Amino acid sequence: MFKKTIVKIPSESYVNGLTTSDLGRPNLEKALEQHKAYIEALKKCGTIVTEVPGNLQYPDSTFVEDTAVLTPNFAVISNPGALSRNGEIHDMEHVIKSFYESIYYIKSPGTLDGGDILQIEDRFFIGISARTNHVGAEQLKTILELEGYKGTIVELEKFFHLKTGIAYLGNQTIVVAGEFVDHPEFNKYQKIVVPPEEEYAANCIRVNDYVIIPAGYPVTKHKINDAGYQTIELEMSEFRKQDGGLSCLSLRF
Repeated sequence: MFKKTIVKIPSESYVNGLTTSDLGRPNLEKALEQHKAYIEALKKCGTIVTEVPGNLQYPDSTFVEDTAVLTPNFAVISNPGALSRNGEIHDMEHVIKSFYESIYYIKSPGTLDGGDILQIEDRFFIGISARTNHVGAEQLKTILELEGYKGTIVELEKFFHLKTGIAYLGNQTIVVAGEFVDHPEFNKYQKIVVPPEEEYAANCIRVNDYVIIPAGYPVTKHKINDAGYQTIELEMSEFRKQDGGLSCLSLRF
């Protein structure tokens, strides 16, 4: 059960953030509306939401997931792999310290984005991507094993972040797309397979009694509902334009 969530309001500079998509420039007003609906969904799921003000200096900083890895007993402040995003951790460190006494840090030359980390029970999968390197992954693995967790490093072939293509819903059930559909590390789990045309929907989040999914992906929604989960659909168009998904917009603990 998640009791708390942290979000960061998109700043006016959000429209100038990093992106590899070809979906056009975000509409800030629309992004703020979608972010507000996201916060309301987190509240509906039963979490207390901490809202951090936006920071003009960091256009991508609304994607707070990349700044930390949170567990019940300790936090790990990441070291984001994009130079323009690295300073985002300073705003978030202050917030995270208000909730955690035990805090670890990923240190250079290691880089790590929280979007590359997926927890399934006592195991954390750590993706090697353009933003998370082997040094950072090994640092996190060492921290996790010190604390009694298991760490498994996964090389990404195509996805931007690990959680771009996989989500854990609980009950040994995962949502998978693309390269993770037949990936040997995930074959022991019950799979909900996202069709190629709905790949974006693989980035969904289970928050207590609900699975929050992006709107407009009916096949994936139907499969998740058929598996016994209640869903909340949210419009995500303005965050998809900046390579962002549902998991990226919050830290859940």
